[in-house]
Amino acid sequence: MSDQRPIGVFDSGVGGLTVVRELFKTLPNENIIYFGDTARVPYGTKSPQAVERFALQDIFFLLNRNVKLLVAACHTVSSVVLDKLVSQLHLPILGVVEPGVDAALKATRARRIGVIGTRATIASGCYAQKIIEKNNEVSVISQACPLFVPLAEEGWINEDVTRKTAEIYLAPLIDKQVDTLILACTHYPLLKPVIQDVMGAEVVIIDSAEETARRIARRLQVLNMKTDVSENAKHEFFVSDIPSQFQCVGERFLGCPLDSLIQVDLEDLDFRSTVCSDGPCPA
Repeated sequence: MSDQRPIGVFDSGVGGLTVVRELFKTLPNENIIYFGDTARVPYGTKSPQAVERFALQDIFFLLNRNVKLLVAACHTVSSVVLDKLVSQLHLPILGVVEPGVDAALKATRARRIGVIGTRATIASGCYAQKIIEKNNEVSVISQACPLFVPLAEEGWINEDVTRKTAEIYLAPLIDKQVDTLILACTHYPLLKPVIQDVMGAEVVIIDSAEETARRIARRLQVLNMKTDVSENAKHEFFVSDIPSQFQCVGERFLGCPLDSLIQVDLEDLDFRSTVCSDGPCPA
């Protein structure tokens, strides 16, 4: 049975487009709808209550477009409220933390895993907690790399300043001899070549966007929800604001032209979110 309903992907901004980029590669026949809450980015500075409210609004926007599976392509949502969302929804929802954790645990040989992300993600301790829960013999070395986000958005991939910044941020991880490094931010895949070069070829780089796309493909297969239509996949992109340079930055993250970009009024997101917060969300 072919399920041609779209996959719904949401994030607080542009970073989640790296997950969509990997979905294009892994599931080229699937229809995809993306929602970026660019009017309220970043979620990492918000309270857990606000993150949950925003995530529910994002979800209902996608549910109203008849998606078959949801992807929280946001590390803040994945680490702070994903478990609560799973319990409320009748639809499959996946985050970006667990796939990266599982891949890192499978890859590490020396049982020393590094994690790099934004200050908010690193301060949450979500990656270290999940890794240790699964294997308490693994050492986790975490490092916030806040400047990687603007460097990625500016497209400064091969600039000297980017390499120097990477050398400074990654030095503690090199000193601790980590053999596996998780990119715990959806912006960081754009900087993967310089990160790999600085860390050394022997270090395994875990791209959470890649691992999430693989996890989604497996979940759709298990649930018998993949489409068997092999052409004319439809991709739609919605945002709550269109900041200056968004088109350029979005295309850099997506890896292809961003043809369909539609702005959504935040007031259109308010109605159903208040219903879901009090009980299970309808599928």
